[in-house]
Amino acid sequence: MAHTFSVGDRVRLLALPPYLKTADPMPMLRPPDLLQVGDEGWVLDRRPGGYWGVRFERGAFLIDSQYLAPTNPHP
Repeated sequence: MAHTFSVGDRVRLLALPPYLKTADPMPMLRPPDLLQVGDEGWVLDRRPGGYWGVRFERGAFLIDSQYLAPTNPHP
């Protein structure tokens, strides 16, 4: 199920896409094993086609909303 996020929201990776696309001005394809299911990041921006720019510890990637879920806010 696709979620709607806001810039700055914390998100969790539900599943690995077949490949990762960097969120650089000139995006590059990367292997999906750079991230692991359950990795958390924060939303940088909204991109066309249902993609979100998400900053993870290992870099910023364009992730389809079907692979993301909101995390519980920390107290």
